[in-house]
Amino acid sequence: MEQPRVLVEDVQFGECPRWHDGRLWFSDWGAQELLAVGAGGSREVAHRPAGAPFCTGWLPDGRQLLLSPEGLQRREPDGTWVPHAELPTRGGPWNEVVVDPRGNAYLDEIGFDLMSGAEPQPGTIVLATPDGTARQVADDVLFPNGMAVTPDGSRLLVAESYRNRVTAFDIDESGDLDNRRIFAETPGDHPDGICLDDEGALWYADVGNKRCVRVREGGEILQVVTVDRGCFACALGGPQGRTLFIVAMEWNGLGGDAESGPTGQVLAVDVEVGFSAT
Repeated sequence: MEQPRVLVEDVQFGECPRWHDGRLWFSDWGAQELLAVGAGGSREVAHRPAGAPFCTGWLPDGRQLLLSPEGLQRREPDGTWVPHAELPTRGGPWNEVVVDPRGNAYLDEIGFDLMSGAEPQPGTIVLATPDGTARQVADDVLFPNGMAVTPDGSRLLVAESYRNRVTAFDIDESGDLDNRRIFAETPGDHPDGICLDDEGALWYADVGNKRCVRVREGGEILQVVTVDRGCFACALGGPQGRTLFIVAMEWNGLGGDAESGPTGQVLAVDVEVGFSAT
């Protein structure tokens, strides 16, 4: 495999990459910007919410969702952002959002204030339905991080960073989650952002080990991409869906020494198995 190439530099804190409509979207939590990147690396600031844009996704009709400290918002065809759902108050910050083929949005909440060094507590997963109602559909997820929905909308996968595993749920007709089970154990790794490919395998990013790992259900490691800084999340996309995009940066832990400037990058590497449902 070729070495990852640098697509974008000078990112403060990149997270939650998503490939959509010919561009890579990601959040810069440090700069508090939602960015869209073209194939050649040109980037556009798509939105600046009040606070970090945690994560973005799209409804089946093409309208964009954004999870931020302002809540879960929806971008209308005229470009205005409006509230999409009233979210319940939780004990920790929101993290990611993914949308299933029926327009159900799943959001995870960490459960504790990571950045202040609080003791870890289990988090939750909340469902926001297309009519704007929201309810909790799972609890006892320990640092829920990256999420992915299978293309047929039958399963939700969530990385439990502090349990060193990826957990799977079945999605029923009402959008509720059941049949919780382990998709893959990740001993020694704390899976962060994740994405699926066309063979049903999963890529996860790992900050501490500075790598992205492709695993089969059951935990067999199929492929590893190692870089020179912490990997926070990954997404498959590109014209043929066979480019793995990685958001990475130098990470010295909570309270670590500040760097002289932004060390975040968006990296790209071609892989053999892509993801066509993008």
